[in-house]
Amino acid sequence: MSDRTRPDDLTLPDDLLLSIRDLRKRFVLHAVDGRVVEGLQGVDLDVAERRHLALAGLSGAGKSSLLKCIHRTYVADAGTIHYRTEPGAVVDLTGLPDAEMADLRAREIGYVSQFLRAEPRRGVHDVVTRAAVRMGADADESADRAAEVLRRVNIAENLWQTYPTLLSGGEKQRVNLAAGIVVAPRLLLLDEPVSALDPANREGVIEVVADLTARGATVVSVFHDLDAIRRLADLVVVLAGGHVTDRGTPTDVLERGLELVPS
Repeated sequence: MSDRTRPDDLTLPDDLLLSIRDLRKRFVLHAVDGRVVEGLQGVDLDVAERRHLALAGLSGAGKSSLLKCIHRTYVADAGTIHYRTEPGAVVDLTGLPDAEMADLRAREIGYVSQFLRAEPRRGVHDVVTRAAVRMGADADESADRAAEVLRRVNIAENLWQTYPTLLSGGEKQRVNLAAGIVVAPRLLLLDEPVSALDPANREGVIEVVADLTARGATVVSVFHDLDAIRRLADLVVVLAGGHVTDRGTPTDVLERGLELVPS
């Protein structure tokens, strides 16, 4: 649990759901002579409600680290992450007690990684249904929601009782996304949701992600896919070496020359 103090008078502009200031995170590589890597070095970021912000940049730029600091999978070393909860209170996620952060993850803040970590010996439909129940849907509604989203991400019904561990990489990724969006959270953190998908399934997932803001979600995503960024994002923030190096609309950032893979 963080020992930071938590002021009671935090505020955010009315249109923002999330505001990050001077966020810093370093990593100590104990297996490599205790070397220190500066993952995030003073990141500032504002995320408007019901908008899609895409994080872009080369591998190692700090994109996934930023998502994990917001989700508090990583604990930031310095800086603030102000978030407006559904009741309207503004909290600093970096200093929130662990139990309160866990409650926010259960109710409001979703995270979809590239990798599926499902409970063992539960079928695909059960995994997604239980995710809906955790987000507040009742049991009958959850089963229906699970069926609907599994169809939308093109998981065949003859796989719904299959253990996710037996699926292909692309199928696991789509099940993972289905569990993360079966009930759209207020803030959804997406880490490379189309990285393992073939063109046909990639297109279906992009259509599903495109609907999220209309369903009330605010999305912060990581992509290495220029087409996905162009089609999905309202705003692009480019990271390099743990710093923000550019920001703007997809059109503006892409016209300035966005490099996602080494030349």
